[in-house]
Amino acid sequence: MSLPHFDPSHYDAQLAEKKARLAELLAPFAAPEPAVFDSPREHYRLRAEFRLWREGEERHYAMFDPADKRQPILLDDFPIAGERINRLMPHLKAAWQNSAALAFKLFQVEFLTTLAGDALITLCYHRPLDAFWQTAAEQLAAELGASIVGRSRGQRIVVGRDYVEEELTVAGRRFRYRQPEGAFTQPNGVVCQKMLNWAFEALGERDDDLLELYCGNGNFTLPLATQVRRVLATEISKTSVNAALANLEGNGVDNVTLVRLSAEELTQALNEVRPFRRLAGVDLKGYAFGSVFVDPPRAGMDPDTCELTRRFERILYISCNPETLAANIAQLHDTHRIVRCALFDQFPYTHHMESGVLLERR
Repeated sequence: MSLPHFDPSHYDAQLAEKKARLAELLAPFAAPEPAVFDSPREHYRLRAEFRLWREGEERHYAMFDPADKRQPILLDDFPIAGERINRLMPHLKAAWQNSAALAFKLFQVEFLTTLAGDALITLCYHRPLDAFWQTAAEQLAAELGASIVGRSRGQRIVVGRDYVEEELTVAGRRFRYRQPEGAFTQPNGVVCQKMLNWAFEALGERDDDLLELYCGNGNFTLPLATQVRRVLATEISKTSVNAALANLEGNGVDNVTLVRLSAEELTQALNEVRPFRRLAGVDLKGYAFGSVFVDPPRAGMDPDTCELTRRFERILYISCNPETLAANIAQLHDTHRIVRCALFDQFPYTHHMESGVLLERR
């Protein structure tokens, strides 16, 4: 069976529709025409997740159309996934077909890869994993040249590493990123690199400090830190914080202070609503913030955090939901104007889109 909605011949028309939709949402704010950063038409997705579907004695990779979740789409390959994933898929399938230790009660497979060629496979089971499984997984990892993580209820066994390493180039400098298994990373590496370069250029070189909310594993933090005096970055996920700290150290970026707080908690701290032990030793009043960078979840910024960003001369905003982006801009429009905007086609053949705006104080 073929994947629904995937047709490279329709790509340009779909991208034009997204551009028109973003322009319409931003029109009330007199936004300039958005710059458009397209995606590769195939093999662009660096992450993929499959359920396994059994027919007879054979298990197949399977996905489900949201319109009919009872009928599986059985796959031998996955053209939107990266080439490394497509090369791994048949070898992994042959391995579980030939190994009871790997196949028994295996129900889901996840791939995490990078443009740099690294790969990690997560195998999910409805049973405890034993020494026979680990021996088979170690052999498989060596054969595939990939790390393997086995998961079952209350159990996680790592063969190799529990992260992949990525390399992205921004303004001629190469940055190395540790991307942990199970944590959020941008799925479209080519477009992610375009986003980083756009944000780097939009921020420009500054002689003041940057506040970053929702910093994740430091995806934007690393290049943006080279444009400013200092960065105060926040992230709530412990896994992402640990990855960000490793990425900062690994890239020799030493002007970033990272605190494990949500955006809402940092807003309370800056408003002196209450103190936080995790900010011990951080002199918030010692920062000369000129810009704030935000990359919030789909819900956008809550009203208090949005109000906080109003204090800054520049607001650099990356959004995965143009509707909540527009709602946040409506709250800021009386004090800030859009001077740049962009569409990043992270998710071809879907209605989802990533966008970016730079707002400056009027």
